[in-house]
Amino acid sequence: MATIKTSTLTFRIEPVLKEALRSSAEREHRSIANMVEVMIRDYCGRAGIAVPIREEISRPKAGPKSRSQATGGASQPNRGKRG
Repeated sequence: MATIKTSTLTFRIEPVLKEALRSSAEREHRSIANMVEVMIRDYCGRAGIAVPIREEISRPKAGPKSRSQATGGASQPNRGKRG
């Protein structure tokens, strides 16, 4: 899977809000950055703002199909190989 480039976001926040964010992240076993992402996605979902999911952003362009994709996932016959 390809790695998605991320952007740096720097902002000022009241210390009590920073502590609430840190506590929330710790409670859910997340990093602060991941907690902010989850909160933004949650808000956008409730506000009707479309945000593509990671798979949609990083999905590779259509290329040649692998053998299993070309056959619909059916296994290929054993062509003289022992095993």
